[in-house]
Amino acid sequence: VQLQASGGGLVQAGESLRLSCAASGTIFSINTMGWYRQAPGKQRELVATITLGGDTNYEDSVKGRFTISRDNAKRIMYLQMNRLKPEDTADYYCNADIFYTRYASRWYWGQGTQVTVSS
Repeated sequence: VQLQASGGGLVQAGESLRLSCAASGTIFSINTMGWYRQAPGKQRELVATITLGGDTNYEDSVKGRFTISRDNAKRIMYLQMNRLKPEDTADYYCNADIFYTRYASRWYWGQGTQVTVSS
């Protein structure tokens, strides 16, 4: 099982980016998925999560600007980031609770995708 994150880049403050996280491999189902970020010199923090049923949760600083979504058929999760701010600059990581057999699951992490927001 692999998670592949993509979509990062360099943008100016106020602009938008959409991150994607694609799951591949032997997958029976995917439960909760999430995006985390880690800025230089800081700890990794939760950005947003989404359950299999579509319930979402956001870190306070991104509420109203970021939207997490998923396409269960394609096994892809998205993070639409609008009105980006310099403080959103970080490496963004996706993770997911994946059933790799019918009865066993574990959390997987994707590699980071870098987001840089200039002022």
